[in-house]
Amino acid sequence: MLDPTLLRQQPAELAARLRETRGYALDPAALESLESERKQIQVRTQELQNLRNTRSKAIGQAKAKGEDVAPLMAEVAAFGDELKASEARLETIKAEIEAIALGIPNLPHASVPAGKDETDNVETHRWGTPRTFDFEVKDHVELGARNGWLDGDTAAKLSGARFTVLRGGLARLHRALAQFMIDLHTEQHGYQETSVPLLVNADSMRGTGQLPKFEDDLFATVVGEGEAASKRYLIPTSEVPLTNIVRDEIVEDAAMPLRMTAHSMCFRAEAGSHGRDTRGMIRQHQFEKVELVSIVRPDESYDEHERMTRCAEVVLETLGLPYKRMLLCTGDMGFAATKTYDLEVWLPSQNTYREISSCSNCEAFQARRMQARWRNPATGKPELAHTLNGSGVAVGRAMIAVMENYQNADGSISVPEALRRYMGGVEVLS
Repeated sequence: MLDPTLLRQQPAELAARLRETRGYALDPAALESLESERKQIQVRTQELQNLRNTRSKAIGQAKAKGEDVAPLMAEVAAFGDELKASEARLETIKAEIEAIALGIPNLPHASVPAGKDETDNVETHRWGTPRTFDFEVKDHVELGARNGWLDGDTAAKLSGARFTVLRGGLARLHRALAQFMIDLHTEQHGYQETSVPLLVNADSMRGTGQLPKFEDDLFATVVGEGEAASKRYLIPTSEVPLTNIVRDEIVEDAAMPLRMTAHSMCFRAEAGSHGRDTRGMIRQHQFEKVELVSIVRPDESYDEHERMTRCAEVVLETLGLPYKRMLLCTGDMGFAATKTYDLEVWLPSQNTYREISSCSNCEAFQARRMQARWRNPATGKPELAHTLNGSGVAVGRAMIAVMENYQNADGSISVPEALRRYMGGVEVLS
């Protein structure tokens, strides 16, 4: 959520910035009208509340003196209905303003290039040289199907489209990748391993920006029955529970920066991706990811952003997977981000790079929604923290990249050296 003072004091300027950078249409006239009404009703509500308090005190004093309190009681009754109506309208207006605020995306950092979509993203770094093959390259679906290791048909019978069953060596490779990443981030990069719930409440989804805007992309279930029933959401990424750990909390300065990592299942409805990447494991309803989350002091968040992105890059370099770093333009960034780097890994079968990690600085956007704060030792007062999140990295896509980049002419797959200790010393899957 953006700073409320921008909405109250500079609605026209904010609308212009959102239109130019995000293609987002904000109606400043409607916002100004609501804000004007809010001020008027708030003043009148406070007047009526003060009047009620004053008259209530006068009634008490009159009763103590044995005086007739009927006139005072009649006066209180006369403005009581107006006070109730005024309080109700004030809450309605505040809710309308909050609904508008919750739907506004974050403003891009000054260093983010202007653009409409992914074609305007800027490459900032490239590592590794794509391998040259002397045989016909197979994609991950063909490689996995040879031994029944990757089975989409059985998954479709069990659950429907965009699910996969993994077996044998491929299932072990998938598990090995996750273990390798968690060990790397905890042992070398200073992140604390954290196990988080896969079901979260609406407050958690709202805190990181998935609600209300992206509800159609989420899987949800109802827990309990009747009046006790409540909605729970399957997490689209462990960013949600990790970041919400500090919701409504004040983190002491000595604990900053707070760095957490989690390996978890992730669930996405992929509501807006019909017809895209339906073959294999590129785009699934259920997948696994190793997530990185940092809670930091505001003046350190851009250094932390570079550091986090580098941690994800080390995963790919250690696996020997060629990649490039892309700085996303204003039109391609996520809702909560102010600056984002995507890492794209080389996939030989597609002869192109595909996203495998996205690392974002959200500044105080999520923290304001969550009331996540840190105590500034200079003032002793709580201030909004900055939050960052990144994939470190997507396990399924890393497995696809390993399969395709390490494939052999006979359909076998060489195991990268970094993974062999997690594979019981196996060097080749065949």
